[in-house]
Amino acid sequence: MVVDAHFLESWLVEQRWFASKSRDLGAVNLLETLALRESEEQPLVLALVEARFSTGTHELYQVLLGARKQTAEQEDGTIAEAESWELYDAVGDPVQGGLLAGCFDGAREIEGEHGSVRFHHTDGAPAMGLQPVVRPMGAEQSNSSVILDDKYVLKVFRRLEAGDNPELEMLKFLTDAGFANIARLQGWYDYSGALMDATLGVVQDYVSGATDGWDLVLEHMGDDALIERLRALGAVSGDMHRALGSGGSHPDFAPEEPSDDALSLLTATIDEQIERVFVDLPGGVEAIEPILHRGQEIRDRLQMMSHVGVGGRLIRHHGDFHLGQTLAQPDGRWVIIDFEGEPARSLRDRRRKRSPLRDVAGMLRSFAYAASASELLHGRPAPEGWEDRARAAFLEGYYEHVDMNLLPAGQAAIDKLLTIFELEKAVYELRYEIDNRPEWVRIPVAGIARLLQETPAG
Repeated sequence: MVVDAHFLESWLVEQRWFASKSRDLGAVNLLETLALRESEEQPLVLALVEARFSTGTHELYQVLLGARKQTAEQEDGTIAEAESWELYDAVGDPVQGGLLAGCFDGAREIEGEHGSVRFHHTDGAPAMGLQPVVRPMGAEQSNSSVILDDKYVLKVFRRLEAGDNPELEMLKFLTDAGFANIARLQGWYDYSGALMDATLGVVQDYVSGATDGWDLVLEHMGDDALIERLRALGAVSGDMHRALGSGGSHPDFAPEEPSDDALSLLTATIDEQIERVFVDLPGGVEAIEPILHRGQEIRDRLQMMSHVGVGGRLIRHHGDFHLGQTLAQPDGRWVIIDFEGEPARSLRDRRRKRSPLRDVAGMLRSFAYAASASELLHGRPAPEGWEDRARAAFLEGYYEHVDMNLLPAGQAAIDKLLTIFELEKAVYELRYEIDNRPEWVRIPVAGIARLLQETPAG
């Protein structure tokens, strides 16, 4: 199958996983094509596609391309039509997706012009079969996932960067550390060559019958039993950080002492974010009124909090921790998923060691979102005091299970650093909601106002 990069240009920018929709795309180039199936009827090609922008920068994406005979109506995933053929995105195709899964069993290696793709099984992983039943897994985000035989999930990383993807690193490490509350890694595939060495995708267990943590909270917010489940989630989170802090002999996971200027650097970064966001705050918006013209006050409070030392340890952490990254099983067990970190950050930044309290702050902000979303999405106000109860229960479970040596010494220092991370998250949320969901702006506004109220001025 001959693939013309021109066919991909308009299609690429429309994909949800394309990271730079607002940038001026200058050109799309095919850097490498590797034939996973050489067939006149159903060819399958793994393509490494470069998106080059007018600024001179570029991004690299993985696209799995199939070709099929045209039908009367355009089918899902169609990229372009030529003569009697359609070029299409083959990730979710029942046949082509099954073929990709079958590559793991044979530990296939496919050579291209500039490099090769290799498929790996974890030790002891069962065979996936040559043609497993394939179905897409919900809406696409920054990657594409399909379910195989209701047993496994194949996650295809779309935007690629050189190096091991944090998802693969973290799953390998947590498995070796004995942390059981994950979807087990069963395999992965990668590219190695002149262009780069990069992880292309992973296969994990499919957690059947589980409920997304966000959906669970919104559905059962009025139930007392939910508070106990959030306490259990705090305990699992503490266990996760204890495991991540146990890698003393592993250079990429060994805990580190924070430098003397670590907190100053952190607060300087947040200060810059506050300045940028508050300069552009729109006036005349009722939801923003509680914090309008208070940017300098927020920055002053931040500087006041920065006088305490960081303390504790810096470790690898989840990096994008919220209720949507958890699965609640019917037996009460929690499973933590999606260890890639924030997709908008560089791979290097996602692999950086930080205080585990950054994850904790992300989950606490998720409770704030859930409390407001109950009314926004379902017309049901959260029970009075629910967010405070959820926070208290989660933190109680967390502190009981985490290795306290990973945290600053003393509760006052812990609370202060946690507040800084919550402020960082809320400022990021404010910018996002202004740009994307104006009706949700009041949620980060309330978080920032709350932090101002709770933080003493001196």
